[in-house]
Amino acid sequence: MCTGKCSKCIGITLFPLAACAIVSNILLYFPNGRVLQLSEITDLVWFFHGILGAGILVLLPAFMMLGAGGAGCCANRCGMLLSVVLAVLGFAGGAYCAVISSLGLIGGPLCDTGDGEYLYPFRNDTLEDNYLFNQTTWSICKEPENIILWNIVLFSILLAIGVIEAILCFIQIINGLTGFICGTCMRKRKVGMQ
Repeated sequence: MCTGKCSKCIGITLFPLAACAIVSNILLYFPNGRVLQLSEITDLVWFFHGILGAGILVLLPAFMMLGAGGAGCCANRCGMLLSVVLAVLGFAGGAYCAVISSLGLIGGPLCDTGDGEYLYPFRNDTLEDNYLFNQTTWSICKEPENIILWNIVLFSILLAIGVIEAILCFIQIINGLTGFICGTCMRKRKVGMQ
């Protein structure tokens, strides 16, 4: 496969992933579809790991990958080199999203334990006692309803998206470097030789 076509495929794949990351991060602000006070939202949501990390920082290289994979002025070695630089940015965004999502899963949600005060009841758990592996501890959170399941699902989606985006951007780094060093497509050389 040509490095230009590979860039285009990766760029097309990154668009829906970035959109899902942005939507998932926004949903974390509305646990169970409810609007909460700012102080009642889990702190790691404010790191914008889905909106900024796996969203905007990945959309920039995705646009460039489409340009580097198409015909015209961008389908050259300079376009591939620029796609490498932006793919590094996308890799950083995906990795950032994966790290923050992992921390969100490990630390658990901010919730009301029944006394009207919002706190992190699972932050000091060891991995053996972690709420992720012990569903019976979930009843400790009274409000918002189903906050634990809400956070687990959305942080897991963001973790998976971040890892996939980081892998795709890493592949683009290798692909872009190959396109920069060797040219964007071997077929053009074969046609020129005949």
